[in-house]
Amino acid sequence: MIIIDTHCDALLRLQLAKRGKPYGKNPLSFRDDSQIETSVKRLKKGNVKVQFFAIFVDPDIPDNQKWQHAIEQIDLFYEEVLGNPEMKHIRSWEDFDRLQEGEIGALLTLEGADAFGNDISKLRHLYRLGVMSIGLTWNHANLCADGAGEPRGGGLTLLGKEVVRLNNEHQILTDVSHLSVKGFWDVMELADYPFASHSNAKALCNHPRNLDDSQVRAMFDKGGMIHVVFNPPFINEGQKKASIDDLIRHIDHLCSLGGVRQIGFGSDFDGISYYVKGLEHAGKYQNLINELLKYYKEEEVKGFAYQNFLRNRPSM
Repeated sequence: MIIIDTHCDALLRLQLAKRGKPYGKNPLSFRDDSQIETSVKRLKKGNVKVQFFAIFVDPDIPDNQKWQHAIEQIDLFYEEVLGNPEMKHIRSWEDFDRLQEGEIGALLTLEGADAFGNDISKLRHLYRLGVMSIGLTWNHANLCADGAGEPRGGGLTLLGKEVVRLNNEHQILTDVSHLSVKGFWDVMELADYPFASHSNAKALCNHPRNLDDSQVRAMFDKGGMIHVVFNPPFINEGQKKASIDDLIRHIDHLCSLGGVRQIGFGSDFDGISYYVKGLEHAGKYQNLINELLKYYKEEEVKGFAYQNFLRNRPSM
């Protein structure tokens, strides 16, 4: 069964390796390096048909260097990811339908508006380069909003609201996965295309990165998608271990809130340090599919794997 995965951090991993840390002095090969959890080799093995690639700039990077770091990751996307003949750049929602047998779609996203600061011209440039989903924050605060880890818990700034409006205008997804609770509700008021690229159910794991039931219902009521994340601390509260069945509990809960046709996968491969047993990299995706088929109808599992996203994506 084919897969659409809406979040990985392979670009950051490739960038760190190119800069000589923490993977040694030699750059990593996106094609088949064992240190890349979403390598071409593993995407093929796991039957991943589309992989979203996040641009993420560490908040500790000085502000005057953040744009350069983002551009470096985009360059790696074009050179290292798209440099493989199987990888095809998705730049529009219609491109999903144009993928041929043996091709894997690659799509750029932005995790945190820190990269463009308050420069809307840089944001427009990201649109032109193919960014199709934007999360306003990572866990900290920036000029657009407070993140899930910011104690202040503020919502969107005027700049953040302008970014959401521009996302709407360009049919770009607005990702709520790292937002503060107030920021989430601000987005829900404004966004035409709300989206959680990698979040789980707070009712089962009380972590600030997860969504509570009222947020989940609001997402589903507005036609938004929630993609479950494979990071054990977001699956089992206070733990670094999780099983596939533990992850399925989150899918069960989201389904109980009406989301059977609005759930997907956002692994966070290449960005996590702990793993679901049997789901340690993209090559093992079919382990999850096989387990889901024990509990759900095949059509429902196809929905989780790829059809829900295709059904709910923005339409031109």
